[in-house]
Amino acid sequence: MFAAKPILAAVLAVAVGYAAYPYVTLYRLSDAIQAGDATTLRALVDWPAVRAGIKQDICDNVAADPAVTVSDGKLPAFGASFVRGIAANAVDQDVTAEGLVDMTQRHAAGSATQGAAVQVNWAFFHDPTDFIVSLDAPGQRGPIKLRMSLKDAAWRVTRIWLPVALLRQASART
Repeated sequence: MFAAKPILAAVLAVAVGYAAYPYVTLYRLSDAIQAGDATTLRALVDWPAVRAGIKQDICDNVAADPAVTVSDGKLPAFGASFVRGIAANAVDQDVTAEGLVDMTQRHAAGSATQGAAVQVNWAFFHDPTDFIVSLDAPGQRGPIKLRMSLKDAAWRVTRIWLPVALLRQASART
């Protein structure tokens, strides 16, 4: 009976550590963004996976825009590939650790109000290796969602879903 207590305590400690780990990673991510630490951002974010998801969202958003579709509801083959190419170049250039640091520093320098920061709406486990977070950003109509995945014993951001208005703004710039 007494031998079971240390084992139970060890199992409980591992479970608590596992449950807290993505929240600690989320805190480290926030701290790295505020500090402008591109090195930590590179370690906490799977940038190729994030860029691929954003590219797909931009292309899907443009394809869903009735102003650029033809009568059958689809972009012409050339138009779709052209939009994908432009979006890919813009996303590859802008969606990086350095790009995020630059954007947050410009926003902080241009912001007259202090304390207007991104806030967490909710964060929970989607499954044992996926953790979903919903964020409210000042000036955005919809939430920014991100998925962190547990790979090689480390939580990393693997997908970001931006609000539709922000995607349209990004596709208009491309």
